[in-house]
Amino acid sequence: MSKNFLKKIQKNQTYIIAEIGINHNGDIKLAKKLIDSAKRAGADAVKFQTYITEKRVEKNSPIYKILKKCELPFGDFKILNNYSKRKNIDFFSTPFDKESAEFLNKIGVQIFKIASFDSSNKIFLRQLSKYKKIFILSTGMSSMKEIKKATNILKKNSKKIILLHCVSSYPNPEKQSHLSCIKELKFFFPQNIVGLSDHTNDIYVATLASALGAKVIEKHFMINKSFNCVDKSVSITEKQMRKLVTEIKRVEEILGSNILKLRDIEKHTFKYKRIT
Repeated sequence: MSKNFLKKIQKNQTYIIAEIGINHNGDIKLAKKLIDSAKRAGADAVKFQTYITEKRVEKNSPIYKILKKCELPFGDFKILNNYSKRKNIDFFSTPFDKESAEFLNKIGVQIFKIASFDSSNKIFLRQLSKYKKIFILSTGMSSMKEIKKATNILKKNSKKIILLHCVSSYPNPEKQSHLSCIKELKFFFPQNIVGLSDHTNDIYVATLASALGAKVIEKHFMINKSFNCVDKSVSITEKQMRKLVTEIKRVEEILGSNILKLRDIEKHTFKYKRIT
């Protein structure tokens, strides 16, 4: 199990993912710079996208050229995985086809992220389910029934399933975040960890999500505002990520313990309590 993930979950702390995705523009040197930036910002993990463009979209798709330009060869992911290990930041990716999943498994990637676009792709989910992985499933565009079907497929061999509330709009307005869904997912899937994949271009929604009990936060990531990348409209900068990490720690401290008792800080006023 990924080192930082295990540490955060054991301590009931929030696991923060810098979604690099394809913001490296197909340049492995830039990908390494993004990993360095995410580490400086305090993120626990970096996430990429692994795919063969022709298996992901048709050649006449409006995003074919973009995806092709940003497609990294499989060997680069092995390099980036090892680079992330040296930087002490978890590395994982979203596979979009069987071959990509097989390769990520071969190089020892322990977390598979499943995009909202594949949350109802039962054939692909069954292919992924044979791997004993931590599965992080985004639930954008999905009904409760579809989420239940997906988790039932994945849970056979999974080490852990994390469900991320997600609104698949790029970017997504704050008022369309529907964070109450986090409470619904926690209620109907008590055996699973629940989090947020956020497509707003600020940190406010993600901070609120942590107060609602989201234990995994995923944010698209770029180095700075002048950074030229595909997902710029939904990405936050290193400076924003650093602030998000700080604000979530602050939320965790404020939430504190849920045990009702006399607390040490109250002992000096306890003598005034009227007990009859």
